[in-house]
Amino acid sequence: MALLTEHEQRKVAEAIARVERDTDAELVTVLAARADDYAYIPLLWASLLALVVPGVVHYLTGWLTMHSLLLVQWGAFIVLCLLFRLPKITTHLIPRRVRHWRASNLARRQFLEQNLHHTVGSTGMLIFVCEAERYVEILVDEGISKRLDNRSWDVIVAAFTEQVRQGRTLEGFVTCIEACGELLKVHVPVTQVRNELPNRLVVLA
Repeated sequence: MALLTEHEQRKVAEAIARVERDTDAELVTVLAARADDYAYIPLLWASLLALVVPGVVHYLTGWLTMHSLLLVQWGAFIVLCLLFRLPKITTHLIPRRVRHWRASNLARRQFLEQNLHHTVGSTGMLIFVCEAERYVEILVDEGISKRLDNRSWDVIVAAFTEQVRQGRTLEGFVTCIEACGELLKVHVPVTQVRNELPNRLVVLA
């Protein structure tokens, strides 16, 4: 999966810089290729199918000897393991709830790792995207949350998520940052010139 190029990443950084001129909020953007490799889930599916399907065929038809049944099961397991490791197939094997849970956990780890909880006035804000999971989340520290309800971001997140699904991640980032900026400059206006955290897009390949 191709993430944003250096030129596209600079456009995101420039959008952040423009917004931060009008607000005390410190924006950090993170783009992850995927939240997890989910290695155990394709393995589980391959095991179940390789065990059950040949067994059912043998039970219903009696075509396979025990020796042939074992060979078919082993062969099916190997083939399915390789097939289910393909990213496009793996994504469909993983329940949506599991994918979003993993992505949400990664977003919260990034909030801490990017030091967004240590900003002056607790005005850190994370815009997080997981491409494989088609997942977008906005996390803010208490300096912002006490002025803006979390529901304020719902429409922005929904629009950005749709853009990620359409493969328009760069456009989604810029639009999201600008939309957040409109709210922030009203509710968290700039009181002092500062730039505590880098404006760059953090890419987790």
